[in-house]
Amino acid sequence: MSTLSSTFGGGKTVYGASVGILMLETRFPRIPGDMGNALTWPFPVQYRVVRGASPDKVVRGNPKDLLDIFVEAGQDLVASGCDGITTNCGFLALVQDDLRAALGVPVATSSLMQVPMVQALLPPGKKVVILTISKATLSDAHLRAANVPADTLVYGTDGGTVFTRDILGDAAEIDFAACRQDMLDAADEIMANEPNVGAIVLECTNMVPYAADVRKRTGLPVYSIESFVSWFQAGLMPRRYPLDLDDPRR
Repeated sequence: MSTLSSTFGGGKTVYGASVGILMLETRFPRIPGDMGNALTWPFPVQYRVVRGASPDKVVRGNPKDLLDIFVEAGQDLVASGCDGITTNCGFLALVQDDLRAALGVPVATSSLMQVPMVQALLPPGKKVVILTISKATLSDAHLRAANVPADTLVYGTDGGTVFTRDILGDAAEIDFAACRQDMLDAADEIMANEPNVGAIVLECTNMVPYAADVRKRTGLPVYSIESFVSWFQAGLMPRRYPLDLDDPRR
């Protein structure tokens, strides 16, 4: 039976929370499932709010203009013990290369980075469809930054009643039932128009609470920032299993 060493290396302030999350500065409520609600995660995470980085500035503006404050917050997370950094907006794919160069640890800015992997899983003829909070501003540059094929189909919740308006508007109160309906309406639109869809990737980190609803409605696999960061965490901190070399079951 393996034994635990009595000597440990130091160098960090916080241990056991390997994933650091860079949060936009917001006031809207965050329910379980949302990336900004710590109850979402089955493992410890660390947060830093990037002061001055609003949803509107990042989604409808150019996040590269905010790069310095993202780097500063990311460096603080790394100094606090994080071994990998993620963010709470898929549009931050535009600063993926800048952040990984500046922070010196693995960086996973955007759920969109899953698209090539998910596409590789699907049967021939089936396609990934992206569902975003803002189809109007999710550009080819965002897709290129996340290594998403240029011909990937994109749908949005822009036409809904609540979700896009209140998240990007940073509303102090949100009707989450109406948000769920916006997500289902977008899922229905995808299914009505794309007979070859094989999976859906949710760009927006605030869409996670409705992922199971979209899965049930469409019957398709649904990938999100939750699936991406859970995979990210699995590499940063693999689960440890008891090792008994004399166990006959090995």
